[in-house]
Amino acid sequence: MTRPKSNPDSIIARKNSALRLSTAFAAIILCAAVLSANGIASQTKSAAPAARSSQTAKPASPQTLTQIDLAGYNKLLADHKGKPLLVTFWATWCEPCRDEFPIINQIARDYSSKGLTVLGVDMDDDSAVNLIQHFLDRNKPIFPSVRKKMGHEDAFVHGVDPQWKDEMPANFFYAADGRLLGFMIGGHSREDFDKIINVILSAGPAAH
Repeated sequence: MTRPKSNPDSIIARKNSALRLSTAFAAIILCAAVLSANGIASQTKSAAPAARSSQTAKPASPQTLTQIDLAGYNKLLADHKGKPLLVTFWATWCEPCRDEFPIINQIARDYSSKGLTVLGVDMDDDSAVNLIQHFLDRNKPIFPSVRKKMGHEDAFVHGVDPQWKDEMPANFFYAADGRLLGFMIGGHSREDFDKIINVILSAGPAAH
C-alpha cells in the first residue's frame, strides 16, 4: 500500500498552527515507528543465538556398558561357546591397553570371517565413565565390551584364571568348546596374537 499524495493548494491554505501541529504529530509517529522497529530488531537479534544454542548444545551421554561380576563373566563364556573366543581386558588408565586396543580392533576385523569372536571387558572404576566414553569414541571398536562391577577384584581375577595377577592388558584365548588354551599378559605385537589365534582356530574338541 502506497502513501496518499497531498494537494499542494490545500497545503498552502493551511494555517501555520495547523501546520505545526501536523508536523509535531508526524514527528511523534515517526519516533514511535523507529522505536518499535528497534525493539523488533533487538528481539530478533537476541532470539537468534538462543535458537542456535538450543540446537548445538546436545552433550553426548556416556555410553552405558553392561556390568558383570564373575558369574556374569562365566555366563558370557557359556553364551559364546561354539566359536573361538578372544577376551581382552582393558582400562583407560592402562597405557599398554591404549596402545594395544587398535591391534585388537584390527584382529576382530581380520578374523571375523574365520569365525573368531572378540569380546572386551573394561576394568575401570565407575568414576571413569566419561573417560570410557572418550576411549570408545576415539577407538571405535567393532567388537562389544562389558564392564566389571566394582568390588571383589581378587575373586574376579582369580575366577577368570588363577594364574592371572591382575596385570593389564590381559588377553585370554578360548577354543570353540570353551577351553582356555592360552593367555597373554602385558602389551604384545600383532604377530604374538596371530600365533595363538591360529591355535584356537585349528583346535579340535577336547580329548576324553
